[in-house]
Amino acid sequence: MDDKDVRLREAAEKLALTLAQGGMQKTTARVMTALLFSQDDTMTAADLCEVLQISSGAVSGAVKQLIPTGMIERVPAPGSRRDHYRFREHAWATLMGSQNVLLATMGDAAAEGIKAAGRESTAGRRLDEMEDFYAFMQREMAALIDTWRERYDARHPSA
Repeated sequence: MDDKDVRLREAAEKLALTLAQGGMQKTTARVMTALLFSQDDTMTAADLCEVLQISSGAVSGAVKQLIPTGMIERVPAPGSRRDHYRFREHAWATLMGSQNVLLATMGDAAAEGIKAAGRESTAGRRLDEMEDFYAFMQREMAALIDTWRERYDARHPSA
């Protein structure tokens, strides 16, 4: 491993540790960051096992958690019978966009509470603030992601 690869691996492990401290399972964080910091377009489960020194079961579990989030994807590799994985293009926007589901759920819960309690009740006033906050965040998050994509695509026409 050359110096650049060592520095990339150290940076990946540092981010994985930060993500694990934030609540992500450690192995899942390590698999995600290995794919993010990899100089290769794709990696197989065997590649991940070798680089991270973890079992194939640990890689499989991490992949099963990461694919539904939109952070990584399984991709075909011509001539290979093994599954190949890569960090997904626009993964960050996809992840943040999926937060809109949570924002909508929170807004719906507030609206349901307002119906039950009445908007002018003590609970209703708190829930009104919650409903307004989550509606605002949902609108703004979608607009921010759209703006980011436009700016990114303008700076990276081939992406």
